[in-house]
Amino acid sequence: MIVPFKLERELPAPIYRQLYQRFRDAIAQGRLRPGARVPAVRALAAELNLARGTVDAAYQLLIGEGYLIARGAAGTFVTAQLLSDCTPLPQLRAPIASTMYHACHCGTPPLALQIGLPALDAFPRKLWTRLAGRELRQAGVEGLIYPDSRGYAPLRTAIAAYLGISRGISCHPDQVFVCAGYRACLDLISHTLMRRGDTCWLEEPGFFMARNALMEAGAQLIPVPVDDQGLDVEQGIARAPQASFAVVTPTHQSPLGVSLSLPRRLALLDWANRQGSWIIEDDYDSEYRYQGKPLPALKSLDQQGRVLYAGTFSKVLFPGLRLAYLVVPAEQSQTFARQADRLHNHCPHLLQATIATFLDEGHFARHLKKMRSLYAQRRQWLIDALHQRLGDRLHIDLQAGGMHLVAALGEGDDVEFARRARAVGIAVEPLSTWYVQANPRQGLVLGFTNIASAGQASTVALQLAQLL
Repeated sequence: MIVPFKLERELPAPIYRQLYQRFRDAIAQGRLRPGARVPAVRALAAELNLARGTVDAAYQLLIGEGYLIARGAAGTFVTAQLLSDCTPLPQLRAPIASTMYHACHCGTPPLALQIGLPALDAFPRKLWTRLAGRELRQAGVEGLIYPDSRGYAPLRTAIAAYLGISRGISCHPDQVFVCAGYRACLDLISHTLMRRGDTCWLEEPGFFMARNALMEAGAQLIPVPVDDQGLDVEQGIARAPQASFAVVTPTHQSPLGVSLSLPRRLALLDWANRQGSWIIEDDYDSEYRYQGKPLPALKSLDQQGRVLYAGTFSKVLFPGLRLAYLVVPAEQSQTFARQADRLHNHCPHLLQATIATFLDEGHFARHLKKMRSLYAQRRQWLIDALHQRLGDRLHIDLQAGGMHLVAALGEGDDVEFARRARAVGIAVEPLSTWYVQANPRQGLVLGFTNIASAGQASTVALQLAQLL
């Protein structure tokens, strides 16, 4: 640690005394903690453009007063127990950590039933490490410069090919933008196409992070109810016929899990075509479907270029990637490219290159196939355990796909229940908080992807039963 220091030759105190005082102040204020190593005399003299003798004189004075201790070749350190017979120092205190705000993502290990996470224990880490190491060894200057704000070109090509095969989306790599997560996709859209005050349909209930992002962008949100066929397009038209945007999760509605029916997909596209409105399709976990064939994306039906399609690698690989992608209409690709460049929408080159290889060499397809089978088993473990332990107190609304379950709560406050569950290490989400309007449904959103065994499912279900 280099102590910030500015020469003030007009002061009566000599330079070595000024440096001595700066070290004492840093120790008193806790910026240099007991046991911390201080810079070597030669290094600090070069850093501050001082003579070595000046720095050495300050160090010797600090050592003599007991603030520092020299350990030969190991270096010089702040004394673990400071002397008390020198000029009194303010009491050293550790910085006080704020407990007022609980971050959505705080870097802690996942809790039981936490939603939005893939099976971290089943990710092929050895394979990923090998591919990343190969990219590091082979990377040239392209790994050192500022990356393309649109995304790594081979990755955009691989994404376009993947979407054409798996989601029925025909697009050119120039239409694909790699972003730092779904929120970054929404930011890019809002900066490119949205004006403050624009009206936007939002599913009711709907993904709260999308809701927050759009509110911060200045959009006027219109909640549109969701039933067993997905977003009620007629209700949306009745409430805001001239809305500029509609945000939907048509394949697996977030959080209820229903699919948008074909008649409503066509009605939604017809409305957007007539009004010149934009549809933001969040296809966050469509890869996981356990009954029937995967549904095509809404974007695959888009003939007029009104759908902005967003997908993510965080749900299918691991969330630490913070990589998502956005497919825009060909006519808008240059407009989005200019805005992406202004936003400096850069994602780490190494991660993008590794994902591109993961896709190109077929590892991605094999991983998805493995995860579908694993998730179907883990989902059944949790369903069986909940039925056994809770019976009729929770009613599970089973859907064809996804990475979470929704269970209706027979009685009680779901927010209070979720708070008590988190206190014992279970991260269920209250369904009511996904609603904007009053009188929301009471229920729980339960992630099952990291349930590693039937025994763990039974233990968690027993804890929930005890809380109920």
